[in-house]
Amino acid sequence: MLIRQMRTITPHPATDESIGRWLWALDDARTRTKGLVAGLTERQLDTVPAGLTNSIGTLLYHIALIEADYLCVDVLGMGEDTLLDELMPLFTLDVRDDRDRLSVMAGISVAEHFARLDRVREAMVKTYSAMTLTELDSTRELVNWGSVVSPAWVIYHLTQHEAEHRGEIRSIITLLEQ
Repeated sequence: MLIRQMRTITPHPATDESIGRWLWALDDARTRTKGLVAGLTERQLDTVPAGLTNSIGTLLYHIALIEADYLCVDVLGMGEDTLLDELMPLFTLDVRDDRDRLSVMAGISVAEHFARLDRVREAMVKTYSAMTLTELDSTRELVNWGSVVSPAWVIYHLTQHEAEHRGEIRSIITLLEQ
């Protein structure tokens, strides 16, 4: 029997179809990440294989926190280390510890990680779907970082960020299976 895959883009509802396409790309990255880790146990999420520094749970927390930070600081222009009120309770740890490593997130189920990722994504989609193309391409100077950023770059960067960490997660899963 021939199995047919749909390899098409279905834009999210947004003020402009091109913004909807970017939101679809974000969701595609998230669907792939969630598919990779669905069904893992807390032990698998918390294990750090020899020679590595991160667990899958730590990376899932990091992906969510970085997305929230980019949304709030770079896109919405909130102050550094400031998140939307509805997102604040989701993040009890800073992104990095006092040794400048990703903060360790342990003892959290896949469902709890998915809930955190979903809440952040809801805020992202709500913000971006209401933007105009002019707003998408507008720039903001980040004085503390010595850079200029646009919401268009942020959405591109977040798809890359998640894909790169998904590769790291795949490697951890491979090591756990050995």
